[in-house]
Amino acid sequence: MSAVNDAPDQPSPPQVRDATVLDEQKATRSLRHGLISLAILVALVVGLLLAVPGLHGVASEVTHMPAGLLALAVFLEVLSCASYILAFLQVFDRAPIRFGARVALSELAFGSAVSLGGAGSIAVGAWLLIERGGNPGRVAERSAVLFLLTSAVNLITLAAAGLGTWVGILPGSHHLLLTLLPGAVGVIVFLAFLALPPLCDRLLRGRAEGKVVTALRGTSVTVRHTARTLFSADWRLIGAYGYLWFDIATLVVCFWAIGKVPPLSTIVLAYQIGYLSNLIPIPGGIGVLDGSFVGMFVLFGVSATTATAATLVYHAISLWVPAMWGTTAYLVLRRTRNKPLVLRPPREGRDGLNP
Repeated sequence: MSAVNDAPDQPSPPQVRDATVLDEQKATRSLRHGLISLAILVALVVGLLLAVPGLHGVASEVTHMPAGLLALAVFLEVLSCASYILAFLQVFDRAPIRFGARVALSELAFGSAVSLGGAGSIAVGAWLLIERGGNPGRVAERSAVLFLLTSAVNLITLAAAGLGTWVGILPGSHHLLLTLLPGAVGVIVFLAFLALPPLCDRLLRGRAEGKVVTALRGTSVTVRHTARTLFSADWRLIGAYGYLWFDIATLVVCFWAIGKVPPLSTIVLAYQIGYLSNLIPIPGGIGVLDGSFVGMFVLFGVSATTATAATLVYHAISLWVPAMWGTTAYLVLRRTRNKPLVLRPPREGRDGLNP
């Protein structure tokens, strides 16, 4: 703990020690159970592909995918994970690089294997940071910035793909509900995100402090910090964009391996809309995410067999790469939790871990 706060070691009170042990035991147990559930669900999917006659076409497409393209898909997913590490280190810019990378990968592991969603997996990272001495309030605020930053990139991508396809700049279906609607939703939500801080300032001016007012002020500050990061001339923004775009590229390569690649805008829109199903708490989103992806691709005119084969392979890669890499990182963090940390120097007057 001491290296984060640069203070002498102090013995933790018993209740703090007990809470930390409880958190660790609960988190480790959840990750272990999630990985087991993930393996069982994957085995069931493979069994269905082999046993159900109507799915033999899908199994045939999967087994005939070139190994080289599958290796490329795995590599792109690795790049997606590495991009998330970069985004994490941009937001928590004083965290030691190795430590920060392991926390980021741990978040990805929990997000893949445990039904937590984006905000929930980031909460795991916050716990790991606070455990090593990070200021809880500061860590919570920066964690929210990280979540909003990656969400903003999703909105920008959704809006660009939807509106670009609808007006004819990008090839693909021009169906109003499949292009203009999601694109418009992306624009509206993004503009609402940018308008929130001045709106809160105006509404809260002169109001007495209270729980609601304090929460709204905190939200306003977090959104401002996110917007400042999003519009900064910082090369590390590659991380926030690469995290999403390399993952989409993995799906593109899975279609390429089948030999039938839909228009890029179709893949992006089906991907973005399909991922809304991850709100349903199923480990890895297995079954739910696959069904929503296939349904969206079919609406865009893609063959159900092709869409199912590409989706299943993509989903296996996008689950197991971060789950395995992240679980390894989490186990290393647990073994090294008593080692001191040396913070990186502040960058441009900002402190990403402590106030």
